[in-house]
Amino acid sequence: MNEAVKHLNSAEIYRVLRGRLTTAVYEPGQKMKSGGMRGEFGCSISTMREALFRLACDGFLDFEEQKGFRVPATSETTFREIAAIRVLVEQAGARGSIRNGGIEWEARLIASHHKLTHIEDKMRGMRDIEPYVQVWSDAEWEFHDTLTSACGSRELRRLHRNLYDRYRQHLTTWHATKGFRLSTRDEHKAILDAAIARDADLCDERIAAHLYGIFDPPPGQD
Repeated sequence: MNEAVKHLNSAEIYRVLRGRLTTAVYEPGQKMKSGGMRGEFGCSISTMREALFRLACDGFLDFEEQKGFRVPATSETTFREIAAIRVLVEQAGARGSIRNGGIEWEARLIASHHKLTHIEDKMRGMRDIEPYVQVWSDAEWEFHDTLTSACGSRELRRLHRNLYDRYRQHLTTWHATKGFRLSTRDEHKAILDAAIARDADLCDERIAAHLYGIFDPPPGQD
């Protein structure tokens, strides 16, 4: 855990905890007690509970009356459901970008992919990828966000961000290498090529293959 962060408001606490929840800092099923956590953030119990309620509303925590807040348990069934919804949303966003995006969008997509490829090439040759996982995750988000960035819908992009983080929340606890696979680099390149070629149907197929690919082979056996 990082050193204590002091005197944050509920929005800031939300961002800190969301980041921790998507990087497996907390264990599935772990209780999130507002009374015990408030000291770390230097806030009132009500402020702490406000942040936790917001995380529960966004799907990052479970909440039950009389039982409080818990980190969601990870199951393949739930993970597959989140993956399926993310596939649909990302496909719709990519189609919108392919339809609306110009040369500037193409340039940004190529640049984001170049950064991601540089990181993935380094990771493919390393035995211990842990030091690179966070920077890789940030670069991967940048690529997938850029892919949908010209779709023309702010709400779709907001939903896409939520689904991306929920996908990673389950991924980081369910998969031994936090989602990085030897095939990941080629999957991203395949998505890029289809998008630049303005082939929406092929891009759909490659997004689905990439996001469902995590389930085959089983975790830790790639």
